[in-house]
Amino acid sequence: MSVIKINAITVPADSGDELARRFAARAGAVDNAPGFEGFELLQPTDGRNVWLVLTRWADEESFDAWTKSRAFGQGHGQEQGRGQEQGGAQGEGNREEGHGGEGHGGARKPIGLGAELWSYQVADLSAPRPE
Repeated sequence: MSVIKINAITVPADSGDELARRFAARAGAVDNAPGFEGFELLQPTDGRNVWLVLTRWADEESFDAWTKSRAFGQGHGQEQGRGQEQGGAQGEGNREEGHGGEGHGGARKPIGLGAELWSYQVADLSAPRPE
């Protein structure tokens, strides 16, 4: 069953729109990665300042391969293969360098104040019944 990776990015209250613009500029960058099943950028609607980047993967190995790929490194302002060692998507409470780096809108300063990567697997699933 799928694995879910959620990157919880804390941003200043006035920076959410810029975060969304930077993600939109990279739309589709992960779409052809082996094992990739889906992406959602979730904007808070309850006054929080934590945005969620939800990705779904066929398995843990597919996600790990993506974090070590050149495309991931370029998209997160890092050299190839540095994602895990430098905390790009793996570290808890790390500075969210990737969402201000080269791949998310050029050489701008980071938007995120911090980020955590959460990992889940689907334990139960419900879907609407066909009519």
